[in-house]
Amino acid sequence: MKKTFRIISFLEGVSYLLLLFIAVPIKYLQGDVTYVKMLGMPHGLLFMLYIVLAIVIQKQMKWNFKTLIIVLACSVIPFGTFYVDKKYLQ
Repeated sequence: MKKTFRIISFLEGVSYLLLLFIAVPIKYLQGDVTYVKMLGMPHGLLFMLYIVLAIVIQKQMKWNFKTLIIVLACSVIPFGTFYVDKKYLQ
């Protein structure tokens, strides 16, 4: 389960960065919503999977409540999921 969470965490982080730093600027600077539409749904699904898997593996990883909150909060911070991987999943 940890390996699956690491994969989802990585993919969620990459999709968030692509959405935030490529798709959204293109949308607002060029008026083209294609990339937001293309990346939005996969990112949303990965985000939900990340949240669910973090809660599921909390006991396996022996995270206390504070650590779980940090792991969950990192899902909305750019580069946060990479920090989680380095600090809590290695």
